[in-house]
Amino acid sequence: MVKYDAIIIGAGACGLMCAAQAGLLGKKTLLLERNDKPGAKILISGGGRCNYTNMGTSLENFVSENPKFLNAVFAQWSVTDTIDFFQNFGGIKPQEKTLGQLFPTSNKAKDIVATFTKLLFDTGQDLWLNTLVKAVQKIDDGYELSVERNGREEKLNAPKIVFASGGLPVHKLGASDFAIRAACQFDMEIMQTAPALVPLTITGKDAEWYASLSGNSVFARVYNDRISFEENILFTHWGLSGPAILQISSYWRAGEIFTMDLLPKFSLEDIIKHERNSGGKRLVGQILNDYFTKKMVDALGKYLPLDIKIASLSKADAKLIIDTIHKFKVKAAGDKGYDKAEVMRGGIATHELNPKTLESKKNPGLYFGGEAVDITGWLGGYNFQWAWAAGYAIAQDL
Repeated sequence: MVKYDAIIIGAGACGLMCAAQAGLLGKKTLLLERNDKPGAKILISGGGRCNYTNMGTSLENFVSENPKFLNAVFAQWSVTDTIDFFQNFGGIKPQEKTLGQLFPTSNKAKDIVATFTKLLFDTGQDLWLNTLVKAVQKIDDGYELSVERNGREEKLNAPKIVFASGGLPVHKLGASDFAIRAACQFDMEIMQTAPALVPLTITGKDAEWYASLSGNSVFARVYNDRISFEENILFTHWGLSGPAILQISSYWRAGEIFTMDLLPKFSLEDIIKHERNSGGKRLVGQILNDYFTKKMVDALGKYLPLDIKIASLSKADAKLIIDTIHKFKVKAAGDKGYDKAEVMRGGIATHELNPKTLESKKNPGLYFGGEAVDITGWLGGYNFQWAWAAGYAIAQDL
């Protein structure tokens, strides 16, 4: 039987980077993946284009009980390291798009995965596909895994085990709570988990109004008392989606109300004042048509007096228009769940891990990285940057 320095569970972003970096250090690892190909989630990210990091990465872009935990990891592996790695080993040149997002110039996520598969081959790492890890237990000289492969069960052992099996989102891609269950088994604290970067649902009396706008996209500022995002929102037949909504969802809790400024680049108060000074002959609906689609303006007619001339607006009506557009209140009923979520919020508490190596403090030889840890990035390449950095940091200690 081959003796491995470590067995890595999960051939996603963190697991692939960990195996590749271990190989570059001359170590021998076995990478186990339950799917029939590595990097399943990488391949669908960014619509198959893969936003693989973000130029503006900082601690502020992560949700965690302790974001400062990232300092020790990011000190070892920076955004520049990510760019250089993919350029040197995969020939991938970055192209920057909005908000610091970097994509391969080829716009092909498969190029990211191919970088790893070539490195694994070149450095002699083993990759087993269609392999399900069912259990892990401590033995005298390390850890033993029970795996199901080719229709039969077998035992594997190694002195070190890396859990890079992701979180709960997108079950059809092989996501599971295995790393969380293993951490519980080994007496590690788990921060409450929930879907994050996820569309939000609207039910009840307002549901029909949102559904009537399905397909309409509006640039907006979406905010609560903790955070604010300026990006597009998308109305759907079941509620709200789009980048700004996915972002705020990581900071949203059931029962809370958040606010949308539907015209963040303009002041409706100033627009109305200017219109009054010009005679105020135009209707409220005509003014709004300058900034929104006809469908959006018609829908706003449920709340606003569209057929009144600006000159005839009362102070109360003017305030109603301004508040509705700039302070539109949303009370979501819930979210679309893990299968529509980009990532999982919460996970293994950071205080359970060595911040430099990501090794369990209570269980030497067990390492946890990526989505299973209580580190959740914003939309825009931040979660990949965390995964690459975690994989690198773990590999240095194997």
